[in-house]
Amino acid sequence: MQDNKNLILAIVLCLIILFGWGHVAEYMGWVSKPDPAQVAEKQEAARKDAEQAEARKAEAERAATLPAFTPAPGRDVSVDSPLYKAVIYSGGGPLRSYELKKYQAGLAPDSPLVNLVDERTAAVAPLGLVINGQPSWSTGQWALEGADALTLSDGQQGVVRLAGMVDNVRVIRELTFSADTYLIKEKIRLINAGEQARSVRVGATAALDSSIATGSQYDSMRIAWDENGSVDEESSGKTLGTTGVQATGKIWWGGPMSTYFLAAVLPGDPDSVTVKGVTQNTVFRAAVEEPELLLNPGEERELAYSYWFGPKVRSELEAVSDQLARSIQLGFFSVIAKGLLWLLEFFHGFVHNWGVAIIFLTLFIKAVFWPLTAKSYASMEKMKQLQPMMLAIREKYKGNREEMNKEVMALYKTYGVNPASGCVPILIQLPVFFGLYQALLTSIALRHASFITYLPGTDIIWLADLSAKDPLYITPIIMGITMFLQQRMSPPPADPMQQKIMLFLPLIFTVLFLNFPSGLVLYWLVNNILSIFQQWLMMRKLKRGGKTPQATPAAK
Repeated sequence: MQDNKNLILAIVLCLIILFGWGHVAEYMGWVSKPDPAQVAEKQEAARKDAEQAEARKAEAERAATLPAFTPAPGRDVSVDSPLYKAVIYSGGGPLRSYELKKYQAGLAPDSPLVNLVDERTAAVAPLGLVINGQPSWSTGQWALEGADALTLSDGQQGVVRLAGMVDNVRVIRELTFSADTYLIKEKIRLINAGEQARSVRVGATAALDSSIATGSQYDSMRIAWDENGSVDEESSGKTLGTTGVQATGKIWWGGPMSTYFLAAVLPGDPDSVTVKGVTQNTVFRAAVEEPELLLNPGEERELAYSYWFGPKVRSELEAVSDQLARSIQLGFFSVIAKGLLWLLEFFHGFVHNWGVAIIFLTLFIKAVFWPLTAKSYASMEKMKQLQPMMLAIREKYKGNREEMNKEVMALYKTYGVNPASGCVPILIQLPVFFGLYQALLTSIALRHASFITYLPGTDIIWLADLSAKDPLYITPIIMGITMFLQQRMSPPPADPMQQKIMLFLPLIFTVLFLNFPSGLVLYWLVNNILSIFQQWLMMRKLKRGGKTPQATPAAK
């Protein structure tokens, strides 16, 4: 019994010492009391270490559950839709061919389809991924997961899935094709298959050969990109062939384009994106790179890209984004140009001929501005009638410019003529003219659109393509003749030098218009004919309505 009491006493004393010693030591000052802030900091650090350890364990478990990767020999994968037929190489995903079913390369009925990815373009691997500056299609190992053919009907979508290993990074590409659009959407999964943390930078590519453009000043190839809502471009072969171009910022899209076709890469997140553009031989190539990613062992990250390989049809581009629609550059008067394009398409819906639609559009514009033009012609006719008196005043006061100007202004006041009234209506119409110019110049609807295919009475091809020049130069020559007739109907300038310059204007314009797209020349020609008719009506009305002004006493 005594031994049990001693045992219990010993246990109690031990507990007192165990739990009470710390308080006694702190009270006596033998040990310092822990800082609560330091204690909290250590506890927080321990919690974070535990969370990181748990995350690494989860990532390792996730990596361990990935199916084993088995590379396979590359082969062609076909994608057939109502809009295009594409061929993708399963060894990384670059395009080998991309034919547009609604567009032909030439005017002949048996002309081949436009192929945005010919042999030269395929050699630089458009749609391929560049990972850490290296071409993934040649440095990595790949396998196709699924069938090697995809056929899409209206309204359908299909996915081509590729798995690869590139520099110890597992890459999974899921490319989604749609039957109703030229837009290709992609989801990219990146998984660090190594044992060390590493950085990864991914870039997506697009390319077009210069042969896609006609090479004229109205249809040239260039690298373009939208940075912060403003489209920049570079077409200089010297620049692109040496240093290339590069921009970093809020990049909405980037890629090569002509007036009528575009191959663009659209990053999922436009912030802090880099776009690069170069030429390789005749091929214009661009890469759009996302910011660098840091991947821990087993960690997975996901990126998104979209691609546009197709024609620059405004309504279809706008269905993707307003930014992509800006690849059709309509200049300063873009709002007016869009409205005129809508009207042009409206008229085409009734007449089913783009040349006739241009004529109807010209008639409409002329009708809208008829009152302003009539006022301008009336003023010019009055000026023409006053020319003899003005010449007499200039001859009388040729040594006294101040007095001459005073008499000329008195002459204007006497007959109610405002010398600026003839110019104001023309200035008001200029934005419409410039807007229509850009609208007709950039509309893919006019590409290979015919007006009068053969010269009447012959089998000679004439206006078979309104986006190309008149091969027989008939319309620009007639346009020059109409300009000459207009000039003869207008009052000549008082200054002899100005008269000589004006005499050569029809010839100068004729030479300029020789290589203009025939659709633009057609508009200008029809507008000139209508202007001559209106001017003739105004002259007839003025001659019926009053007499020719007689010279004032000051001019005699």
